[in-house]
Amino acid sequence: MTNLPLRFAFRYLFARKSYNVINLISGIGVAGMAIGTAALLIILSVFNGFKLLVSESLSDAKAPLEIRPAAGKVFVPDSAIVSTLRADQRVTGISATLEEQVFLSYEGRQSLSRVKGIDEAGQEASRLKEHLIDGAWSFRKGNLPQGIAGAGLAHSLGLNPRFVTPMEIYYPSRTKPVSLSNPAASLRSARLTLGGVFSVNADLDSRLMVVPIGLMREVLEYETEVSSLEIWTAQENALQKDLQKLLGPSFRVLNRAQQDQSVYRMMRYEKLAIYLILLFIVILVAFNIYSSLKMLVLEKKADCATLRALGAPEPLLRSIFLWEGWLVSLIGMLIGLVAGILLVWLQQRYGLVPMPGNFVVSAYPVVLKASDLLWTVLGVALTGFVMAYIPSRKV
Repeated sequence: MTNLPLRFAFRYLFARKSYNVINLISGIGVAGMAIGTAALLIILSVFNGFKLLVSESLSDAKAPLEIRPAAGKVFVPDSAIVSTLRADQRVTGISATLEEQVFLSYEGRQSLSRVKGIDEAGQEASRLKEHLIDGAWSFRKGNLPQGIAGAGLAHSLGLNPRFVTPMEIYYPSRTKPVSLSNPAASLRSARLTLGGVFSVNADLDSRLMVVPIGLMREVLEYETEVSSLEIWTAQENALQKDLQKLLGPSFRVLNRAQQDQSVYRMMRYEKLAIYLILLFIVILVAFNIYSSLKMLVLEKKADCATLRALGAPEPLLRSIFLWEGWLVSLIGMLIGLVAGILLVWLQQRYGLVPMPGNFVVSAYPVVLKASDLLWTVLGVALTGFVMAYIPSRKV
């Protein structure tokens, strides 16, 4: 008895109907669910591919771990803690940074920019050097310090590594009172030239410049303070937990994802929005299942009367039509899953759809995740079930 509703549902699904329009609508429902499922899986995989590209680019601009103060902008590194870190075999490098929002001026052009001062260890370990598109990874030329700017920032200020005219950095003095008669006297300033230009992503390119930490200490009037300590390691997770226990609640030990938490949070929200929009399209397509099942219920009135005369209970009759409608969506979903997985694999292997313009990759990146597969199955199967359940209650 347990398989009886499913057997009836299979018989009704594949048998010819008295009205061919029912077969047509059912076929459209299967095709629609297949296309919707495949589209859902493919677009989520493309989003994963772009997310991977962004993560890789951000990882080149950040150290694996970063120690920041829990309160305030700067702190003085404790020599005992630094010695402990240097003695840890998991730590391959330590660098100090001093970062602040400053005012840049060059040849009459101005910009508010994020300037990051790094020490010699950071200059050696940073992977930003791998993203240079012009100039050299050099932080001094003659008597003047040099900065490495993002491509967007360099373009907005009209900077070029081959120009010899220096730019100027301004920041309000921390020790002098503001003069209302001569506000410029309350500003600290320094001059530097452009050593090179890097390109990582649009956000960093438009706002970041890297300079020697000594220059930032001069402008900000600090002596030994730092904004953060960057830790270079290959054992990120284990070391992060140990460092947080060692440093206590006064400091935060952040991995790469936590350093750019707002970016990753935005990407999660965007992916959720994409999933909901595509699922809404699947819901619209699933109304074909609702229509075909309503018509099938009308056509099978005589069969229902016969089954009732033979003693079939009402829940059995409802189960037959519930399975009938749900099978349409499940068959379409299975076809869509196979097609989606196949297309994602072909894109990964052969790059069937190229990226337009000059991009870092030649074809659209795709990454298929098991979690996306699971959410696709749950979303489409639940949609099909609801669309079959409503008309089946009217038997």
